[in-house]
Formats: sequence, C-alpha cells, structure tokens
Amino acid sequence: QVQLVESGGGLVQPGGSLRLSCVASGSGFSINVMEWHRQVPGKERRLVATITSTGETNYAEFYKDRFSISRDNAKNTVYLQMNSLTPEDTAVYYCSARPYIFADSRYLEVWGQGTLVTVSS
Repeated sequence: QVQLVESGGGLVQPGGSLRLSCVASGSGFSINVMEWHRQVPGKERRLVATITSTGETNYAEFYKDRFSISRDNAKNTVYLQMNSLTPEDTAVYYCSARPYIFADSRYLEVWGQGTLVTVSS
C-alpha cells in the first residue's frame, strides 16, 4: 500500500509563510502527478496545485501568485510553499496522488490525512 503523510501545518500570523510537506511511503509504486488540495470547514475541497514527476506545475488561479508547489522525487515528497497568508487561507490542506502499483498493474487514488493551517493574529 501507498500512504501519504502531510506535515508542516500550524498557526501562523497574517502575512506569514508556511511550507507543507507530503511524503509518499510504501514500495513498488511510481507517482506521476501529486496534488495539494484544501478544504475550509463547511465548504468543498478545492484543488490548489499539481506537479508532475518532471516538474511541470499547474495552479488554481486564486493561488498562483502566493503558493508554490515543488517536489523531490528521490524523497517521494511534494511541498507547498505558502506566502502572504491571510485568514482566508485557514483550511485543512490535503495531499493526493494516483500511484501506479507495479505488482497489480493498476492505479490507486490515495489521500493524506490532512494538515491544518490556521492563519490568525
């Protein structure tokens, strides 16, 4: 099985920055696209950014000026650098991926447990 574990969330003041990490663990898999999503309480989960294994990135328009997604393939880790945070960025941030499982010749959809980011003074 493949697991995704996020970290890096916490409390930050408005205007501050945070870097989230998401590590994919397991064996016998490869991942092309990794994604960050976020969910504000009471609202639907929304895509923030995606990155391919070759480093091609894509952002939801609302986040592209302040957030940056990156990846370390050797560590199976994806990052989300968030700058100029506002209280409206308060949300649970989730990592997701569709790893290809070699033994089963199929893709899985995997989500992390989420990490809470709270922007408040």
